[in-house]
Amino acid sequence: MRPQLTPRLARRLLQLYVGLTLYGASSALMVAAGLGPEPWNVLNQGLAELTGLSIGVVSIIVGAAVLLLWIPLRQRPGLGTISNVFVCGLAMDATLALLPDAHSLAVRIPLLVAGILLNGVATGLYITAAFGPGPRDGLMTGLHRRTGRSIRLIRTSIEVAVVVTGFVLGGTVGVGTVLYAVSIGPLAQFFLRRFAIPAPTAPGVVASGGPSEQAILQR
Repeated sequence: MRPQLTPRLARRLLQLYVGLTLYGASSALMVAAGLGPEPWNVLNQGLAELTGLSIGVVSIIVGAAVLLLWIPLRQRPGLGTISNVFVCGLAMDATLALLPDAHSLAVRIPLLVAGILLNGVATGLYITAAFGPGPRDGLMTGLHRRTGRSIRLIRTSIEVAVVVTGFVLGGTVGVGTVLYAVSIGPLAQFFLRRFAIPAPTAPGVVASGGPSEQAILQR
């Protein structure tokens, strides 16, 4: 029996793909600002410098590689997981192609601030759609379940490792990287509440998704 496209499902799908598209666009704004992108894009940027590939393509490759690490953790990807790998990378490259070069701080600082704010909006949208966590978030929650270590410790350890690796490869680490790290948690929490989709009230209907996706934001 083919699933019915209910208004609630349609809203979830819209939030998922709008959120992922905005996530890629927000990452592009931070990269274009040149003041330091979010941690994983420091790695992506370094790999892009090393390979000559675009940062969006590298993001897709890294996301797919991270998904392979889900296998021993017995994590199950959802529609949102697979979509995250491709949509964010494509949206990042498309946005970077449209953005003019930013040279002065009068342009770069607003780009950075806009990117971080937009990233918070995007995170709230795609997580509340509840179609499964992104590859990197799922890696963190999977390690949390398997090791018993706190989300805070695991997330910090992984992000420090990717930042250091990305920096060694030529990625940019700067004030933007630090500002993102300290602000994305509160921003995401704020927008998670704003975009939350009410649970279905019909008997026997269970909403998909789980608390693990929101747990990643408990820094």
